[in-house]
Amino acid sequence: QVHAVESGGGVVQPGETLTLSCTAPGLTSNNCGIDWYRQPAGEQREWVSSIGSDGNTVYRDSVKGRFAISKDKAKDTVYLQIKSLKPEDTALYSCKASGCKAADPAYMGPGTQVTVSS
Repeated sequence: QVHAVESGGGVVQPGETLTLSCTAPGLTSNNCGIDWYRQPAGEQREWVSSIGSDGNTVYRDSVKGRFAISKDKAKDTVYLQIKSLKPEDTALYSCKASGCKAADPAYMGPGTQVTVSS
């Protein structure tokens, strides 16, 4: 099964750019996509963006224009670039494999915390 691990979070100031990474061994060989989610403290997790095995991308309406998802097949890694960060982007960001037989629907990575604060 394909399990993903996130990295790249941190404390940043409003307006800055941050790129998160989601590394999932077997992602490319198993033709999996990746879904990104985020969960602000005390709130429900929400879907943010997805990239399919074919490279097609989808975004939550509220993040269109600021978030960019991409992947490096050779590294089995998907990136989520967040531009013009806002305090409301503060959340635990996590990713999971999707759209393939090797995806584990019960597994969600530990996440990486993004805190936007001046």
